[in-house]
Amino acid sequence: MSEPLHTVALHTIYVPRDAAALSVGADETAATIRAEATKRGIPLRIVRNGSRGMLWLETLVEVETPEGRVAYGPVMAEDVAGLFDAGFLEGGDHALAHGLTEKIPYFAKQERLTFARCGIIDPLSVEDYRLHGGFRGLERALAMTPAEIVTEVTESGLRGRGGAGFPTGIKWNTVLNAKADQKYICCNADEGDSGTFADRMIMEGDPFCLIEGMTIAAIAVGATEGYIYIRSEYPHAVATMREAIRLAYDEKWLGDEIHGTGHRFHLDVRVGAGAYICGEETSMLESLEGKRGTVRAKPPLPALEGLFGKPTVVNNVLSLTSVPIILDKGADCYRDFGVGRSRGTLAFQLAGNIKHGGIVEKAFGVTLHELLYEFGGGTITGRPIRAVQAGGPLGAYLPPSLFDLPKDYEAFAAVEAMVGHGGIVVFDDSVDMARQARFAMEFCAAESCGKCTPCRIGAVRGVEVMDRIIAGERVAANITLLNDLCEVMTDGSLCAMGGMTPIPVRSALKHFPEDFTRSPAAVAAE
Repeated sequence: MSEPLHTVALHTIYVPRDAAALSVGADETAATIRAEATKRGIPLRIVRNGSRGMLWLETLVEVETPEGRVAYGPVMAEDVAGLFDAGFLEGGDHALAHGLTEKIPYFAKQERLTFARCGIIDPLSVEDYRLHGGFRGLERALAMTPAEIVTEVTESGLRGRGGAGFPTGIKWNTVLNAKADQKYICCNADEGDSGTFADRMIMEGDPFCLIEGMTIAAIAVGATEGYIYIRSEYPHAVATMREAIRLAYDEKWLGDEIHGTGHRFHLDVRVGAGAYICGEETSMLESLEGKRGTVRAKPPLPALEGLFGKPTVVNNVLSLTSVPIILDKGADCYRDFGVGRSRGTLAFQLAGNIKHGGIVEKAFGVTLHELLYEFGGGTITGRPIRAVQAGGPLGAYLPPSLFDLPKDYEAFAAVEAMVGHGGIVVFDDSVDMARQARFAMEFCAAESCGKCTPCRIGAVRGVEVMDRIIAGERVAANITLLNDLCEVMTDGSLCAMGGMTPIPVRSALKHFPEDFTRSPAAVAAE
């Protein structure tokens, strides 16, 4: 949390507490700033905010000035004395200076709705959250009927941000109309896709937004209990969410009497063991019930028989944190962003071999080319981009010829790809796409829950076939066998884990066939 305000005027410095910033020394930077200020007799206040999402600039230190917040980064502990010498407390010039944060092109060209407060507020200050528009959506929801809330969410066009893109309002309406003595709201914050970090960032940088979204969902469908399922690899997110929930109870935004309205909602955090399969909703529910994380057959749908057999809303973090802005600004305002049936914004996550990695929140319709070059700046190696994997480890590998494709659920589905959770992993022209295709099969073999044969056995056989192709053994015959195997996994798997594993394999075969057809002599020469 931020340090308390004093009676004298202080310089205010913002140093992120986000895990990405901590990994490159943010705590040491903050401690050194404090020590240097003490040595120089300069009173200041340090706010440990979330990340703005410009991860290549972490640790991004910001200084409050009359003109606005001025950014410096990446700041290491050894840079601090030089910043003081340069007068950075007044926004002075320095090699690490970037001017006003809001005018940094990477940031200024975004449309921040869900991430509007990330990097701006103290994540654990209820006062900060309220000052920046927090709880306005919930206050409006408290004055509405459940059906009116569901209609608002439906008309906004919000679709699930976890990957499938299912309309959120339809799911909520199903739970609203279900008859039961108990209903639940479950947030799937497992976020196991490689190259994704948006859920973590918002939980660490704006946790009350998730609490507000889940509480609105509870009022909308008649649920009284909720759980946030977070993977154990996110210890900072777990700690931040637990503290935020405690503070929300203290402020009566959770509990038996939410601000005297008679609405009741209790919320808790549960920590998963890091199984990728628990990103699938029924596996997560099994884990929440204390069982091994394996998929359930559907039907019945979780909306009718979910947690402990009761009607359950299962949404991911980005879906639920979109809800407060919809209730605050209205369905029409949110629907004005996006294209076609893909409405609103999505936090695209640039990772892999990319110069400017981080979060880019843009309306649907932005192209891969814009994300990769206007925001990402191309590869960090300076070599040409040969491929990107969009939508996580089970997403398609896309070549430059498809970089003008708009980020839109239907446009991606038309080329057998998916938007997914918004992750984009970049590869330069040194990548071996046959080995990347093998990785997809290996990943599935490691992460399969083992419940169905096509996934459990198919992935293992897939690795073996890929190894033979890579070794140059009977390549044509083994590619035919691989395609047959992919068809069996797609058609026969119980859930999306096995059913989608063929997507990266088939896309690599389709767009990069030359990496699969090398001669044995070429393989031996490697």
